[in-house]
Amino acid sequence: MEKKKNHNKRRTFVKGAVLAGCGSMLPGLVKAQASDGGRRPKKLLRIAHITDVHLSSDNNAPARFNACIDKIKERKIDFFLNGGDSIMAADGKDIGREQVSEMWDLWKTSRNRFSEYEMYSCLGNHDMWWAAPDKVDPMYGKGYAMQQLGMPSTFYSFDKKDWHFIVLDSNVDGGGALGNKQMQWLSDDLAKLPKGTPVLIMSHYPILSASTHTVGGNHKDSLQVTKILYKHPDKRIHCIGGHVHLFDTVVYNNVHYYCNGAMSGYWWGNGDEDSAQKYWYHETPPGYTIIELFEDGAMENHYHPHQF
Repeated sequence: MEKKKNHNKRRTFVKGAVLAGCGSMLPGLVKAQASDGGRRPKKLLRIAHITDVHLSSDNNAPARFNACIDKIKERKIDFFLNGGDSIMAADGKDIGREQVSEMWDLWKTSRNRFSEYEMYSCLGNHDMWWAAPDKVDPMYGKGYAMQQLGMPSTFYSFDKKDWHFIVLDSNVDGGGALGNKQMQWLSDDLAKLPKGTPVLIMSHYPILSASTHTVGGNHKDSLQVTKILYKHPDKRIHCIGGHVHLFDTVVYNNVHYYCNGAMSGYWWGNGDEDSAQKYWYHETPPGYTIIELFEDGAMENHYHPHQF
């Protein structure tokens, strides 16, 4: 997400949506609405969802990010999901090759601190260098960013412990969209799953969010995506996103959509006049999310503000 890009447009809120936002969030555990109806079946996986790290050499960001990673490792997670915008901003028109290389070098150094964990990433809108001299430059666009993140493709899926994971590329058609090819792939990928399969979908832009009605940044094609998900009532589907640096939960047609806050908060800066507290973006503090997945397809999304 770009700093202070505030559309402030009036929109009609999604019919039937339920919001569980930050409220007066204080340091400590913040638990988003659990999707298990209060039951506690067998836990299968514990995952760290980090998003919008925006790593650069400014504001002592690498050391602060590393401190967050150390805290996450204490929580005995199984693997990481990285929601994109891993580096500060490679997409600026005036960003040069050396700056891009420096940011990715910082990312690699930090990644080595938790290399014992698998990490599945999606692309954020700031991860790609579009200002390369030409499109055949090895550092141009999505290909180079995918190499730095160890991604097999711009969008892909995988399975772990009876859960199906889908990683989407939100950076199509100018950003905030899947495009026709990926939309069809998503439909086909869901259709081939057996009845009852629990599914977790990760995108950079939130597919559906309450926060975006104030600051913008929602998927532009959310109507089409939600209609695809609606066709699979036999599966328990959950979606996570980031991008807007804000925290909320929406439930629509029995699908849970979690927009999780940014690791970098106010881009590792002190904040501005709209920040509820130092380092916060509006009312959301910097943080990371611990996701717990259960054998019956239930999911809990726990947002943890950090103090670094």
